[in-house]
Amino acid sequence: MHSALARINNVSSLFSTCLMLLLAAVALSSLFATADPKGKIDVVSLKVYNAKAKRYPFKEQEFGFVKFDVDADLAPLFNWNTKQLFVYLEAEYANSQGMNNTIVLWDRIVRRKEDAHVVVSSGRNKYKLKELYESFKNTSPATFSLKYNVMPYVGLLTYGEAARTEGHEIPEARDAIA
Repeated sequence: MHSALARINNVSSLFSTCLMLLLAAVALSSLFATADPKGKIDVVSLKVYNAKAKRYPFKEQEFGFVKFDVDADLAPLFNWNTKQLFVYLEAEYANSQGMNNTIVLWDRIVRRKEDAHVVVSSGRNKYKLKELYESFKNTSPATFSLKYNVMPYVGLLTYGEAARTEGHEIPEARDAIA
């Protein structure tokens, strides 16, 4: 009646259809699993220094250095469909031209639920905090927020915020790094 190849084709077609339905069910069910992680950020110090930019060695630019403490329990974000979390500290401020700036200062990848309690004491910014217009003068106070990105095995990426601080004034630049 049917050849062996036609039977193999029918079985593999049935298997792939069932697998796709199962993956769609997993992706949809993880959208309804909501979690509200809580955290706390303390900005210990925020200092700005004048320094030479690497790209333009004859031009001075202001660089910000942030010292912070983070304590966040992100374990509720882990479920059957969570592969890993991308956690990052973000600074937001408006510059003197009125443009809003958002800068990622620090990040971490959390792969297991056992490591989901993120505690950082006296952490420093991993990435540069600098103003594109070379000076932090006349900028609005910076707010710091701890955000996360849930990366699932199957489905959509979801974003959220675990903690936020009030505005911190960006100080005047100092001349030398001490």
